Amino acid sequence: MEDFEDKVLFIRRTAKTYKGGRRFRFGAMVAVGDGNGRVGVGLGKAKQVPVAIQKGNYMAKRNVIEVPIEEPGTVPHGVVGVHGTSNVMIKPAGAATGIIAGSVPRAILELAGYRNLLTKELGSRNETNVAYAVINGLKQLKTYEESVAEREAAQ
Repeated sequence: MEDFEDKVLFIRRTAKTYKGGRRFRFGAMVAVGDGNGRVGVGLGKAKQVPVAIQKGNYMAKRNVIEVPIEEPGTVPHGVVGVHGTSNVMIKPAGAATGIIAGSVPRAILELAGYRNLLTKELGSRNETNVAYAVINGLKQLKTYEESVAEREAAQ
């Protein structure tokens, strides 16, 4: 599992007030991928930033999924991933389009190995929910052969 590249999507700081002052904790969302159809995201929380990133990396590697990549490096069909009130629309695009996406979806989709696609964040732009919505959308993807087999099984 050491062939994964990782990217920190964001780090957030939270505070709790005690008698002696505030105490800070950190949450780090990390995405991992091999650039060849395997990607995952994880959220790690700790009192120090490096430990939170380490935990996020570990969680992301535990949550890796396989996704289909069609030529020219795009998704087989359009999907809408939903998590909470965040919706992320992912659509196929032609060659030389590039990844047109916000920062969080772009990082996840690049690590998955996509080179040409369009996305749009709808609803809440909360970074955590957007990251999970992208993964949810990628889980819905099917290759042409899988959808044909599914239709034949239904008849």
